Amino acid sequence: MVRQETLGSTIDKLFKDIRFPEEPSGLYDPLGYMIAIGGKRLRPRLCLTTYSLYKDGFGPEILEPAAGLEVFHSFTLIHDDIVDRSPLRRGVDTVWKKWNPDTAILSGDVMCIDSYSRITKCPLGCLPEVMSLFSKTAAEVCEGQQYDMDFESRETVSMEEYSRMIGLKTGVLIACSAKMGALIAGAPEKDCESLYDYGYNLGLAFQVADDYLDAFGDEKVFGKPIGGDILNEKKSWLTIRSCEKATAAERAELLEAFRAPAVSEAEKAEKIARVKDMYVRLKVGEDAQETIKEYTKEALGHAAKACEGVRYEILKRFADKLVGRTS
Repeated sequence: MVRQETLGSTIDKLFKDIRFPEEPSGLYDPLGYMIAIGGKRLRPRLCLTTYSLYKDGFGPEILEPAAGLEVFHSFTLIHDDIVDRSPLRRGVDTVWKKWNPDTAILSGDVMCIDSYSRITKCPLGCLPEVMSLFSKTAAEVCEGQQYDMDFESRETVSMEEYSRMIGLKTGVLIACSAKMGALIAGAPEKDCESLYDYGYNLGLAFQVADDYLDAFGDEKVFGKPIGGDILNEKKSWLTIRSCEKATAAERAELLEAFRAPAVSEAEKAEKIARVKDMYVRLKVGEDAQETIKEYTKEALGHAAKACEGVRYEILKRFADKLVGRTS
């Protein structure tokens, strides 16, 4: 088993040393920019963590696929930011804002291709299974994004529909990361499946936390403007839960605030404030925190099926650190 103290330095070196082609610079510079602005590196960290439960060191056969997971995630963020017209990502200009939407689309495309190239560096013995897992996951992420966009034009979305959407948009890639590390390490099939379920439920907790922080987080910590989901009229966990709890009058008030025009900065601030006031009155922030705990508990139940002792504690610490930002 790899010492967990080495994980941080391994991740830092992996992305410090990552390279993309230099020409044409208009295509590849955004890739380096996107990786350089950092992030939690959640997916490669989880991949290396599950690998480390079964192996004693990191080689190219796991480091390249782990990097591929982050490259793929970064590709999805580039395209998400175009769709949402988000000006900031991790406190700096998004790719479409720094360059232009056309460049962001094309650079995102080549970033997706690059991710596949890195995933194929896994050992030949598990290559078919790894690529099948990753390709299925990549398609599911796109399905989740489409559902998310579809929800914007609908007046109501059920919590069941929302949970399915975030499972696809967020949960499956985190689940894939957990399972991929175990697959490449040669872990037993039952462990791989349990770790997939661990990652999936952790992904659900992570997305609900993300929705919560979009309304109640600190912009400097969150890395992007607070209230983006409200301005884009997204059906977040908070919105759906509010509609479930609200009286008819409260629901009408919420929808009126949600649909209010927001062109000027003053209008944007007022819209965010009105919707957040409804969230506070309905106490959906507290509900979100409780749901995050429930998903995390479910994730740890699956972790316990694969690991025990020190190995289980490693997965528990990973989960606690990931979702502790909302407590």
